[in-house]
Amino acid sequence: MNFTEITGMIAGWIWSNGLIYLCLGAGIYFTFLFRVPQIRLFKDMVKLLLGGKGSANGVSSFQSFAMALGGRVGIGNIAGVATAIYFGGPGAVFWMWLIAFLGAGSAYIESALAQVWKEDVGGEYRGGPAYYMEKGLRSKPLAILFAIVTVIATGFTGPGVQAFNIADSAKTAFGISPVITGLFVAAFFGFVIFGGVKRIGRMAELLVPFMAVGYILIALIIFFVNFSQVPAMFGLIFSSAFNLNAAYGAVFGNAILWGVRRGLYSNEAGQGTGAQAAGTAEVSHPAKQGLVQAFSVYVDTLFVCTATAIMILSTGAYNIVRPNGEYLVENLPGVEGGTVFAQEAINTLIPGFGSAFIAISLFFFAFTTLLAFGLYAETNVAYIFRKSKKRPAISTIVKIVLILSIFFGSIRSSTAAWNLADIGVGIMAWLNVIVIILLTKAGLATLRDYEEQKKMGLDPVFIPERCGFKDAEIWNDIAEKNYPEQLAALQQKTGTSHGKHQRKA
Repeated sequence: MNFTEITGMIAGWIWSNGLIYLCLGAGIYFTFLFRVPQIRLFKDMVKLLLGGKGSANGVSSFQSFAMALGGRVGIGNIAGVATAIYFGGPGAVFWMWLIAFLGAGSAYIESALAQVWKEDVGGEYRGGPAYYMEKGLRSKPLAILFAIVTVIATGFTGPGVQAFNIADSAKTAFGISPVITGLFVAAFFGFVIFGGVKRIGRMAELLVPFMAVGYILIALIIFFVNFSQVPAMFGLIFSSAFNLNAAYGAVFGNAILWGVRRGLYSNEAGQGTGAQAAGTAEVSHPAKQGLVQAFSVYVDTLFVCTATAIMILSTGAYNIVRPNGEYLVENLPGVEGGTVFAQEAINTLIPGFGSAFIAISLFFFAFTTLLAFGLYAETNVAYIFRKSKKRPAISTIVKIVLILSIFFGSIRSSTAAWNLADIGVGIMAWLNVIVIILLTKAGLATLRDYEEQKKMGLDPVFIPERCGFKDAEIWNDIAEKNYPEQLAALQQKTGTSHGKHQRKA
């Protein structure tokens, strides 16, 4: 057994049904424990997304949202959706929707906790699973393990996989040499990443809305051009999702399996990645960024993944394979999922345009994922070496490694690299989901405090003592320096002075 086979076997173990059930179960658990905030607080999500400003230490709420969404929206939103339909049929789309709805609960708690226990490292806010594992769970060894795994997965193995997809699609669509593409992407990435969190936030703020709106716009045009097929398309999605369509009974089990699996892989809810972007934001209360990041899960799956599904299903540009390998539906002879489904769907609108459009989309999707990877790697380097004078030098080395990984990944791909990336992200998911379940009480306290202050007619401001939090003293300084008016209003309503709030959790 060679290295590729070994890593493939390990990746299979990690991304087994056990991880799927864990993430799905966590989503259900948090959804009902928090009393379905996905619906109750939807207006707050949208309002908070567009409100708030950055500070000298933190990016704006929207920039943090854009960075997390850039990490969530990637090649999985095109190729992953096509693969889910290929193996699970149209019903897989419904199960992707469901996992996004439930996953928003997990996204809330991990992002709120990242805010609670964030730190000022070198003049920039940093937060995420490693930080709340140490301060909230009080397990520094687990925090260090998570940080090391994240640096390896997002700094050494993951970037090359994303870069290869950019280079390969550019070669197919435009005949551009992977070397040229690799040099361009690596140089552009280097320019952004060496500008720190602020520049990453600004770039994400520009690129993410542009790429998402452009992609969804094309999907809507296809939607309306094929409007007569839309009722049948949605009927097919729902009937095959619940095994009410005999023609798709053979793939009913795969519809659930692949819909949930691809949905989880795409939206990353509970995996700890979005939490690291959340920790960089300047907000007056952790719950605010938790709600904003919950909304990013919706955008990823309910908007972008659905856009891909609409293009593919409304045009009939797909195949479906039975578990035994025989085709149940074969509209595109010889095509086994992947980006070709989306390319052919767009070709029905503008013949010959599909390959170019998908190549451009993949560039933006994968490049923003690279920016997110850079942020995640640097956040965990900052955690490991935050008390070391060598941190800036080590951070620079990691950035250089990221740039080199991007270039070499552009010109050479390997199955082992994909496997290693999957192993790293899978370990992150296992660790983080278990930890946020163990920190349920803390996550629930943030939401209760937020809603209590809203009922008082206040713009919520976070005082750790109100919720019984320890090791979150940074928030006392944040409240006094950045939110004096909200702090004064809270003190007036509760009849307390700063530092004398009663413990409530």
